[in-house]
Amino acid sequence: MKTMRVWVAAAVVLWALAFAALASETLDRARYHYERAEYHQVIELLNPLKHKDAAAWELLGKAYYMEGDYKKASQCFEKAVAADPRNVSYHLWLGRAYGKRAETSSFVTAPGLARKAREQFEKAVELDPDNIEALNDLFEYYLEAPGFLGGGLDKAAALIERIGKLDPAERYYAEARLAEKRREFARAEQHLRQALELAPRQLGRIVDLAKFLARQKRFEESEALLAQAEKIAPNSPRLKFERAAIYVETGRNLDEARRLLREYLQSPLTPEDPPRRRAEQLLKQLS
Repeated sequence: MKTMRVWVAAAVVLWALAFAALASETLDRARYHYERAEYHQVIELLNPLKHKDAAAWELLGKAYYMEGDYKKASQCFEKAVAADPRNVSYHLWLGRAYGKRAETSSFVTAPGLARKAREQFEKAVELDPDNIEALNDLFEYYLEAPGFLGGGLDKAAALIERIGKLDPAERYYAEARLAEKRREFARAEQHLRQALELAPRQLGRIVDLAKFLARQKRFEESEALLAQAEKIAPNSPRLKFERAAIYVETGRNLDEARRLLREYLQSPLTPEDPPRRRAEQLLKQLS
């Protein structure tokens, strides 16, 4: 009888080890697809996995988020947070998912979701006060949300110095966002140019200024900056998307915007690039 119990225990241990190895292999394959922006494949791999750890829940949530299913994304991130409540990334992504749900929800449910988003961003900053992503997301929330939802320009302004200690160029970008919100357009432009001076070869800094100038209907200057960006990052998928988005937003060069979006959809992407569904949405908007 004792021998049988030993054999049963050994079998259970071997089964658990085999299952853990299979789960680990599945998670590695899912990460491979995620890094190639193949989010549907991530969902197909991880959904059937019966026993997911916090990392698997986060990766599945990020895939749903990129696919635009924010409700399922938030459900996954909730489980990741429950499994590891001190992980900053899990709180940050949960806040983003709640925020997107608030943007797309009815006026009845949106306020509650927005408050949940703020709570998650604040929790992420509390857990890691030097996390630049968490500070940026909380800054954007304070900047955009009304006071009754915990937002406010003064709250946003109070974060700028902390952002600047971690990334001086990002500080100027935050200053520009705040100035534009206050309709201080000359100050906003000055700060965007300061950010670009600190990081002259960062594609995002050039695009930020090009977008601003396009919003001010200074199209020739915007185009000159986009040409500068193309020299730095020729054939960049992100640049194609951003240029097309500027054209759609300003109602210009729409045939060129269609061409750029179709090229973008055929390009190899990473999670740092806008999801393909956003390009598809812009194409639908054009048609």
